[in-house]
Amino acid sequence: MRRKIAGVVCGLVAWIVVATILNWLMRLGWRGYAEAEAPMTFTLPMLLGRLAVGGLASVAAGAVLAWIAKRDGSAAIVLGIVLTVMFLPVHYQLWDKFPAWYHVVFVASLLPLALLGARAAAPRSSEGAVR
Repeated sequence: MRRKIAGVVCGLVAWIVVATILNWLMRLGWRGYAEAEAPMTFTLPMLLGRLAVGGLASVAAGAVLAWIAKRDGSAAIVLGIVLTVMFLPVHYQLWDKFPAWYHVVFVASLLPLALLGARAAAPRSSEGAVR
């Protein structure tokens, strides 16, 4: 149980760290992105970039969780649910700032991508299969 809780907490921290670093890199390397960020006037490629950042952060969070929680698949489900619950109010507040498809894709991807990251990083059994 301790590993599961630690995995979820560390997965959440990993999500924040990865998303922050990738967003910072987008600000530095993408002309116009930093200027579009404050008023949230992103172009379509910028929105897709933001979705990619969220996706990579979710996969990384699942991987960190798997590394800590080992083969506990239920911990990855908990992580995905916690991420979804955390982001629902944020996206509700931002609903008028972005197209509906953006919110749907972002929120709907949190659980499956966290599971994907956990599955990819889960320790393998002696037969080579992930439990």
